[in-house]
Amino acid sequence: MQLTGARILVECLREQGVDTIFGYPGGTILNVYDELYQAGDIRHILTSHEQGACHAADGYARVTGKVGVCFATSGPGATNLVTGIATAYLDSSPIVCITCNVSTGLIGKDSFQEVDITGVTMPITKCNYLIRDVRNLADTIREAFAIARSGRPGPILVDIAKDVTAATTDYEVLDRHEHAASGRLRSLLKRYDFKPPEPDMDDIKRLADMLHASKRPMVICGGGVVRSRAHEIFRAFIHKLDAPVALTVMGAGAIPGRDPLVTGMIGMHGSQASNIAVDQCDLLLAVGCRFSDRVALKPDTFARNAQIVQIDIDRAEINKNVQTDHHIIGDARRVLTLVYDMLEQMDHSEWKEEVFSHPRETIYDDHPGTLTPGEVLATIARLAPMDTVVSTDVGQHQMWAIQHFHFDYPGQLLTSGGFGTMGFGLGAAIGAKAAYPERIVVHITGDGSFRMNCNELATEQYYGLPVITVLFNNGTLGMVRQWQSLIYGKRYSQTTLDRAPDFVRLAEAYQLRGFRVSNVQDFEKAFSEAMGLPCGCVIDCQIDMDEMVRPMVGGGSHITDFMIN
Repeated sequence: MQLTGARILVECLREQGVDTIFGYPGGTILNVYDELYQAGDIRHILTSHEQGACHAADGYARVTGKVGVCFATSGPGATNLVTGIATAYLDSSPIVCITCNVSTGLIGKDSFQEVDITGVTMPITKCNYLIRDVRNLADTIREAFAIARSGRPGPILVDIAKDVTAATTDYEVLDRHEHAASGRLRSLLKRYDFKPPEPDMDDIKRLADMLHASKRPMVICGGGVVRSRAHEIFRAFIHKLDAPVALTVMGAGAIPGRDPLVTGMIGMHGSQASNIAVDQCDLLLAVGCRFSDRVALKPDTFARNAQIVQIDIDRAEINKNVQTDHHIIGDARRVLTLVYDMLEQMDHSEWKEEVFSHPRETIYDDHPGTLTPGEVLATIARLAPMDTVVSTDVGQHQMWAIQHFHFDYPGQLLTSGGFGTMGFGLGAAIGAKAAYPERIVVHITGDGSFRMNCNELATEQYYGLPVITVLFNNGTLGMVRQWQSLIYGKRYSQTTLDRAPDFVRLAEAYQLRGFRVSNVQDFEKAFSEAMGLPCGCVIDCQIDMDEMVRPMVGGGSHITDFMIN
């Protein structure tokens, strides 16, 4: 049947099972929005800003494991997605961003709101497309979704010329399972296998032998375990190995944080148990971990006493940051299953006793009459249901949240680990709440981060997505101030936020509830009330400006060279 490009796009989204789109319209994408209006069966959530739409699609993808989708128009609409795309790229989150550009005859002529968005986003997408011919549209959309979710997941951008959305061509509905045998995907499969690489059995056997020989094994759980939803086999594997497990920021939720084998977070703000164990182990197994500079702060001496083994689906990550003694290319779930079957039940009681003689969680001092981050987070952990989703922005509050919460399942924590995006949290929380309206969604933020994305309170209010924002208000850019205190001689250059709005009145201006608290009793009361309200809430928590995240290892230092404990 003959359909317009805009209608074909909507039909292709239906093929993929897309039920929610986040976006912001403009001139070049109007044909698509008109078709979406007439379709009526795909929910569209209008955000306040395109960056918020991209973060919402990302949050939706992380909690559901499905591909998130966002729309934007050309020019500034498209470039406003860039930070969100980079955030998804660094954290391997599968999203498809669909933009529309000026008509084909105007491309390259500096037309109104024209930008080469495929050129801009080339380094931060798995791949991207500019569609100039309506006959290529359906195959390209199908291909985009296949690539976004395959292998190491990631963002895809599809830019469609406006005249393509109005042009017509033949279109045939195809069920998703038929896509691989049709059109461009069929020819693409000859060059690119969408199935994960099958691990080499000799490599599997070698790893099993290394594990059996090890007396002091240590495991690092990275984001790849979460992305591949390998959490069940991972938990079985580490208990059979009976080895301590450290978590990267992105690995939180792959194994319950309260599990007796978990040593806590690793790296710059990791626990003493994690960092010391990595330094003293004789075999380090990293699963779905890319050894970023926040984990392997000084690569040359990282795990200096150990044989290092890396399991990753992306060959490009092997030996990129840390040189390995052995590695296996493959999906974490598949690799762990194969190794598990070869592994005998082991007992490393003596090694575990040594590791867990060190603190696995920082104990922060209470200050009578004031509110501390530890008190806030302990209260949330005690009162919130087990399936509560937590999103964070970036800074001290992010590290405190990951230190104090004990995440239980993949997708429970939404945070920007790789790109460190201030402003990520509220959009991601909205995406999570749109996906799971029955769950409590808590947005942990700081006064600096919140000012970057608080416009999305309008989205939260209009669509009835009651997110609870817990704001750590210390009147400063806390993490930067911490560095200035420890490294820059307490020269607080441009980090004091003595110009913030009244956050309670700001919440009320958006027809939401606002609370201001300065002690743990008032916070407990406010949070309990917020969980029962049908509207979103902002809880402004007054904390001390000089609270620090502990411990801290300086950038480029050896992992056990703590600046503060």
